[in-house]
Amino acid sequence: MSGKAATDTRERRKAGPKRAMVLAAGLGTRLRPITLTTPKPLVQVAGRSLLDRGLDQLERAGVTLAIANVHHLPDQIIAHCAQRKRPRVLISDERDGLLDSGGGIVAALPRLGRRAFFILNADTFWIDPDGVELARMVDIWSPRRMDMLLMLVEPGNAIGHSGGGDFLIDQDGRLTRAKGEARATAPIYAGVIIARPSLFDAAPAGPHSLNLHFDRLISQGRLFGHVMTSPWITVGTPEGLAEAESAVQRLRRERQSD
Repeated sequence: MSGKAATDTRERRKAGPKRAMVLAAGLGTRLRPITLTTPKPLVQVAGRSLLDRGLDQLERAGVTLAIANVHHLPDQIIAHCAQRKRPRVLISDERDGLLDSGGGIVAALPRLGRRAFFILNADTFWIDPDGVELARMVDIWSPRRMDMLLMLVEPGNAIGHSGGGDFLIDQDGRLTRAKGEARATAPIYAGVIIARPSLFDAAPAGPHSLNLHFDRLISQGRLFGHVMTSPWITVGTPEGLAEAESAVQRLRRERQSD
């Protein structure tokens, strides 16, 4: 990274969210039998856990505090997070009952504060050693126009994804749902969001999906997207884990040869 680029990235970190919600409570059923003994966020790809890969990106973005929800094999995640210094990780305990993506965030809101925060799925990651993608999201983020900004990835830049895309994005960055044949080429939701906490003020306290909020914000014209350029990797099955390992090794070799 050039000197100017490094300076710009540092300045963007100062302006960006300082807290994050890490969604780490899922059962990881498609990754069984691995997840019978290891929670999915702690599954390793090329020597580093999925959870740490996400937390590394948050650290590069200037996040100092992350809230991670736990349910399946929670003690392993709690012990792992206790060893992490940056960002500091607090636990939102859901071992008594899963709250789903939306409900998990609502439960953690008191500790997330009243400033915009990141939301991160703990089971996907992307190859971005300079932290460019989250810095770009911070640049794009506009609370005047947006309640949520989602990171998206084009299908050709996604590794391990099965199924169609999720959203269509217009020239202003506003999102609508991709339907029918359009899903074959539509951008995929990449599991990262910048969100205004106030959008959850009227949310139900019990289990519910973030999709409830996506659809409401689409109707209000307040859901926006950023299409990333870094390679994005999702691990859904044991076969997908092998594919992810190979992809990381290949991308490492490509960077070393540049």
